Amino acid sequence: MKLERRRIRMMINSAAAPLVLLAGCSQHQPPEYQGYIEGQFVYVASPESGRLDRLSVIRGETIPIDHPLFALDTEPEAAAVRQAQQILRLSEAKLADMSTGKRPAEIDVTRAQLEEALAEQKQAQAILRSDDVQYRSGGIAQTELINAQAAADTSTARVQELRAELAVDALPGREQQIRAQNRQVAADRAEVAEAEWRLKQKQIASPRQGLVFDTLYREGEWVAAGDPVVELLPPQNIEVRFFVPETLVGWLRTGQNVVVHCDGCFAPVAARITFVSPQAEYTPPVIYSNENRSKLVFMIIARPSAEKATLLHPGQPVEVALE
Repeated sequence: MKLERRRIRMMINSAAAPLVLLAGCSQHQPPEYQGYIEGQFVYVASPESGRLDRLSVIRGETIPIDHPLFALDTEPEAAAVRQAQQILRLSEAKLADMSTGKRPAEIDVTRAQLEEALAEQKQAQAILRSDDVQYRSGGIAQTELINAQAAADTSTARVQELRAELAVDALPGREQQIRAQNRQVAADRAEVAEAEWRLKQKQIASPRQGLVFDTLYREGEWVAAGDPVVELLPPQNIEVRFFVPETLVGWLRTGQNVVVHCDGCFAPVAARITFVSPQAEYTPPVIYSNENRSKLVFMIIARPSAEKATLLHPGQPVEVALE
């Protein structure tokens, strides 16, 4: 009888040994803290307003960087570009004209006028010599000699004027005028660049790789300047938010590794702490005490790698274990 009891006791002890080991292992498992997945969305908009002509993405697809997102109507901006380019061409032509002096045809006109003035000068000087001889012999009055002298002087002055004008025609514009026109050309070029930039803002590409979380307009609708059209969720912007008690927050540091468990995840997701909140999420109404200190929790933010982030979804509840 004693032998039988001893056998039964040995069987019970051998069956209870694995349970004791399991209980010991479970006691050493790190505690898990409740949290959820948060997404930092990128709202893509255009600084210009217009009708939505083309929406190039659909909700739920994953797109690379620089993938076309949407395009607004471009006619007003295209017209502004053409106008600015025309004004720039006129300014550049004026600058070129000022830099090279008068055209050959204009110089030919001045030369013809000089030839005519030389002929008039020659005739006036001949009349003056004739009148001077007649005046000395008493054939004409002194008044006629004075008139002949004035005509000769006038023709000489006209010749000098035209010769000086020809010399000026060969010169470029004044230095101050050329500098002013250069500044005008630079301003017109800036206007062209601004008009072309506004035109490019009507066709928006994706600034980041990620998931098209939502589209906020349909083709044909009017989009105001600055209103988001596409809502993106890059994998780098997915983060884990969980809460730890006040007694533990002092031990956590940025860069520390954690393990995220979630429903539907085939394997735990590794993440790294990027933020430890310096402020409690819940503050007692009056004073701190030993009873209500346990109610204090601090928010911790951790980010998984971009490859693992696609396994997580905003709003999804998770459990986080510290390493």
